[in-house]
Amino acid sequence: MPSARPGAPRRLSRVAALTSVAVLALAACGAEASDDPTAPAPVTQAPQIDPAKAAPPTPVVLPRWPLTGVSAQDVPVRPALAVKIENSGDARPQTGLEQADVVWEEVVEGGITRFVAVFHSQVPAEIGPIRSVRPMDPAIASPLHGLIAFSGGQPKFVQALSASGLQILSQDKGAPGFYRKKGVAPAPHNVYGTPETFWGQADGAHSAAPPAQFSLARRADQATATVSGTPATGLDVRMSGYSHPQWAWDAGSSTWLRSEGSTPATARSGTRLAATNVVTLTVRLVSSGTFDPAGNPVPETVLDGSGAGLVATGGKTLPVTWSKAGQDAPVVLTTTDGAPVQLAPGVTWVELVPGTSGSVTTR
Repeated sequence: MPSARPGAPRRLSRVAALTSVAVLALAACGAEASDDPTAPAPVTQAPQIDPAKAAPPTPVVLPRWPLTGVSAQDVPVRPALAVKIENSGDARPQTGLEQADVVWEEVVEGGITRFVAVFHSQVPAEIGPIRSVRPMDPAIASPLHGLIAFSGGQPKFVQALSASGLQILSQDKGAPGFYRKKGVAPAPHNVYGTPETFWGQADGAHSAAPPAQFSLARRADQATATVSGTPATGLDVRMSGYSHPQWAWDAGSSTWLRSEGSTPATARSGTRLAATNVVTLTVRLVSSGTFDPAGNPVPETVLDGSGAGLVATGGKTLPVTWSKAGQDAPVVLTTTDGAPVQLAPGVTWVELVPGTSGSVTTR
């Protein structure tokens, strides 16, 4: 076999070196080509997300007005404003009453009724006619921890309101915001007030929003009477020999429409007085031991302990039991077997019906 030539290994080394240089040059050219702006962008694969494992969107829960349970984009912080409003024939039609969140109706002397109208979610331009306080008003308004506006009252009734923790705004004491309105009725049926002025007087201890006074469902169709009640078209309420309010269910507005006897009850604005919930509480009516300027005995509604009642919501009525643990405690409503009662979101009227001389009839 012929022997290898002496220069062959050196030539192979040079070839290998040249080959390596060529490879590096090609690689460099490739790198330069990747910087070419006209070159297609590299394709990347988006990560795959399992829909079953994706986080659900956070639900938006709007705030609710505490006294009505109605949702709103914005719920300003202000106290509840309770106002004593007259309900005699000379006082009708009342101003601003249709904008109250909760209205309590109580029997006063002579069988006439008077309202404790509670304002919070709406701000009427004017309210009236405003009248004096009575002995049951602390039990009605104290759980609100807010303001109460009135024209005056017997000293011991006014003192009881002051002792209940409420901030009192009395026309007799010169509180701003009260005035006599001309052309509506003779005195004493012509005292009116400006709610914004009343709210502007709230002190630091009475500036917080009120707590809810009743348990309120999120939706009207979840209200206890709507779910479990008996269909009804109306309520006939006998408060006294003088006062016979009636409520008729109106499916179009989903409210109960109020009448004074057979006369539709309207506000001075022309708006029909209406309620989403009508709550009747059977209560004791006792003598307060005092008399009005005309010599009529002033009755007192005992709003303490417990008793029977009726809730009307959604075109249905439901017998309930009410209880109140003390003056500062709100009224608690339960079914006859002890389950909590939820009202529908909206305006609530409460009728304090005397057990011995009053009555409630459904139709």
